[in-house]
Amino acid sequence: MKGLYCRAGHAEPKFVIQEMVLPDVLGSHLVRVQVKACGLSPLDLKLLNDVGIQRDFIPVGREVSGVVLQVGAKVSFFQPQDEVVGILPLDSPCSGLCELIDIDEHYLVQKPEKLSPVCVAGALRDGLSAYTALHTHARMAAGHTLLVLDGGSSFGLMCIQLACYHGVKVFTTSHTPEEHTFLEQLRPSVAKVIPVYKDQSELLSVVMEETGGLGVDIVIDSGVRLQEKESDETKLLPHKHDIISVLGVGGHWVTSHKELQLDPPDCRLLHLKSASLTFLNHEVWTASSAQQGRYLHILKDIVEKMSTGVLRPQPEEAVPLYEATVTMETVQRHQKKKAVVQL
Repeated sequence: MKGLYCRAGHAEPKFVIQEMVLPDVLGSHLVRVQVKACGLSPLDLKLLNDVGIQRDFIPVGREVSGVVLQVGAKVSFFQPQDEVVGILPLDSPCSGLCELIDIDEHYLVQKPEKLSPVCVAGALRDGLSAYTALHTHARMAAGHTLLVLDGGSSFGLMCIQLACYHGVKVFTTSHTPEEHTFLEQLRPSVAKVIPVYKDQSELLSVVMEETGGLGVDIVIDSGVRLQEKESDETKLLPHKHDIISVLGVGGHWVTSHKELQLDPPDCRLLHLKSASLTFLNHEVWTASSAQQGRYLHILKDIVEKMSTGVLRPQPEEAVPLYEATVTMETVQRHQKKKAVVQL
């Protein structure tokens, strides 16, 4: 049986097909799953190194959807023929692109029947991140105001839909004219779409005008510009000072920027607003088992909201298994944000 792995230790990650053999005897809490679809996201090799996971070959593809074939002796949540979905833990030896994988039952939830494997495998990670940012970190509540930066991304779209469902007033930014049109046509609708591709400097003035000068309760970014000088990669990203400036009193800023640096004036402004800053680590739930029950509750809620149409991810065109290596290379180089492989 073959899977996709990343050969570490090179200047640029190299993706290779490797043989993998599952044990004959299934562990007591393990579930053997026949994979139907697998989502591909960029590997964070630095994070793996930080948590002490060092291997010559790192498994690729962790968001999986499939059918249970066999269960261990002490498995209580599943039985053969159940349709399941889940995210493989960081230290999993299995590649999600293998035809069969063994995974602990506590990383899986039941997949609703009408939800396609491709849809859920492509959107599960972003749904989990949006749920973590809004509920766990920002403590979102009805009546709050929210600014989602880059609302046209898969993660941004999930944040918008989840917030609208809970009665939050949402503002967002668009990076292209096509994204702008798409976001304006969303239902439930957002309060304002700000076209930062036209003029990045409009962000602060538009948000303050829309909120009567009060600012927003929550800001969720998809990257931050630390310097005034722009590069091609950062020209559409907001400057950190602008984000702090649009926050209202007692506001929450949830950032995905791993190496954010705040200067003393920035800290002073946060202090004056009594605002908080939280780092969103997309891997936090599978990196620790401290809140396993809460994690499973979140996963279950996400797939239920997808099946009922509360969360409507943009459809990802599935690629066949033989194109997985080339596709993963484009995802790793950020030429493509994500991909889904259908097995």
